[in-house]
Amino acid sequence: MRITLFKGYRYILPGIAIVGTTFFFGCKTDTEAIQYFSDKKSIPGVTAYNSELEYTENGVVKIMVKAPITIYYQFSEEPYTEFPEGITVYTYDDTLGVESNLTAKYAIYYEKKMLWHAKNNVVARNRKGEVLNTEELYWDQGKHLIYTDVNVKINSVNGNIYGKGLVSDEKFDSWEVKEPYDGTILLE
Repeated sequence: MRITLFKGYRYILPGIAIVGTTFFFGCKTDTEAIQYFSDKKSIPGVTAYNSELEYTENGVVKIMVKAPITIYYQFSEEPYTEFPEGITVYTYDDTLGVESNLTAKYAIYYEKKMLWHAKNNVVARNRKGEVLNTEELYWDQGKHLIYTDVNVKINSVNGNIYGKGLVSDEKFDSWEVKEPYDGTILLE
């Protein structure tokens, strides 16, 4: 007498052999893909859409950064956050009044250096109503300094100022154009 526990037993082993052979010989290595995916430094750790980042001091919001796309490369030798579709930044005083704001079509933040780099149609405004237009702007958080070496245009309450390069405090309240070359200033 013969006892059969599973009638499909004779088909399982050949099936496993066929699947295993197909898997083993069907996989081809693509060294370029392997290198890309094994290089953690080039892979973002976090990607966020329509993000709002708040920076606080003693529980009070000091900076708000809004971006359509935020990509954080935390595994890079020098971690950085990229904002490939631009940013809007607001700085606040202790009563949450807006001190200044900035927009740019692209930005990157270097975490270790505490350095922001905004470029492509950068526009900054302060609470006095002055407006800075430039194509590139740096903000060194450690030194509490905003600067650029490219052309700038400032619409101030006294007129327009044009020049090359700028140095300013973080709030864009006290600024100096490095090489002013043309402008219209209304004298009282």
